[in-house]
Amino acid sequence: MVSQTDTGGITVRVAGREHRDWTTYRIDSHLITPADAWQVTLGIPADAMPDTVAPWAAVEVCLGQDVVLTGRIDRIEREVAKGTNSLAISGRDGAGVLVDCSAPIFTRRKATLQEVVDLAVRPLGVSQVRVEATGAKEKVEIEPGMTAWDALGQACEANGCWAWFEPDGTLVVGGPDYAAAPVATLVMRLSGQGNNVLSLAVTEDVSGRYSEVTVLGQAHGTETTDGQHNIKHQETDADVPGYRPLILVAGDCDGADEAKRRAQKTLMDSRLEGFTMTARVRGHRVSDGGKPWTPGQRVQVVSEPHGLDGTYFLMARTFLGGRDKGSLTELTLKEDGVWLPELAKTSGKGKGKAGKSAGKVVDLS
Repeated sequence: MVSQTDTGGITVRVAGREHRDWTTYRIDSHLITPADAWQVTLGIPADAMPDTVAPWAAVEVCLGQDVVLTGRIDRIEREVAKGTNSLAISGRDGAGVLVDCSAPIFTRRKATLQEVVDLAVRPLGVSQVRVEATGAKEKVEIEPGMTAWDALGQACEANGCWAWFEPDGTLVVGGPDYAAAPVATLVMRLSGQGNNVLSLAVTEDVSGRYSEVTVLGQAHGTETTDGQHNIKHQETDADVPGYRPLILVAGDCDGADEAKRRAQKTLMDSRLEGFTMTARVRGHRVSDGGKPWTPGQRVQVVSEPHGLDGTYFLMARTFLGGRDKGSLTELTLKEDGVWLPELAKTSGKGKGKAGKSAGKVVDLS
């Protein structure tokens, strides 16, 4: 059974000092959306805020002894009124500065992912980096005004991978692990027996789905190769109802392989957006004394009202709570094996509604 207090609670470490017992808190984490945000509020005496709590101060947000986010303070709001003295502190993880600030202007031939990271990201203070994907683009050009995250995202898109920050502040360039065993099983039965979710919502949306994606591109010539002006690749999704085509023009495409990657990724991204499951559970851990809920985990879901019994991928989670409010976690789940399938480690097991991989049933009530 999950502890209702999540032993240790949410702590914010700043300059070696720990701050806790928040009136409210919200800690976000999302694999695709950059710059995970966090916010805490507290009512404090007028002279109680230390000088070390200031914008740009480095922070660690912890759940008990587990670090769940490493970043900086962005904003501090202080309100003083009759009978009221409140403090709100908010910030983001290490991607915040990459989203805000421009990348150095450069042009490179055959730049690898590691080289793009070194050129665009490290100058902004990101020192812990783990590049798990490989690849090189014939030409990488960072234009004036492009943010560091835009530059990194452009390189990742071209090589069929993605980037995110781990809780310890490490920038990872790679893909998901679909070979990992599900960490838990969420249950919702019509009888109510064994249920361990507070709510479960499923959204299916065809507005962003495409039955056919075509990439048209051209490759510039180099010292050793001629340019190509008729690059074309098409991917289809038979699960999309009706004829819903999309044509993409890639003005700087290295060749047929890149056109194929772009078409496949666009098609799978559209499928990813077409299905979302949102679950709310008590506590912030997968089991009593277990690991915190973390994007990238796989979760078994059994829901009789929705007709679901399969393994899903945890794309995002939000910790919510505060003094006298208890602790809740909102989980955003997607079809398993859909996000970056070519790069991912796979177990060969079923996915989505058809998946039958068994996880451990935990009491989240």
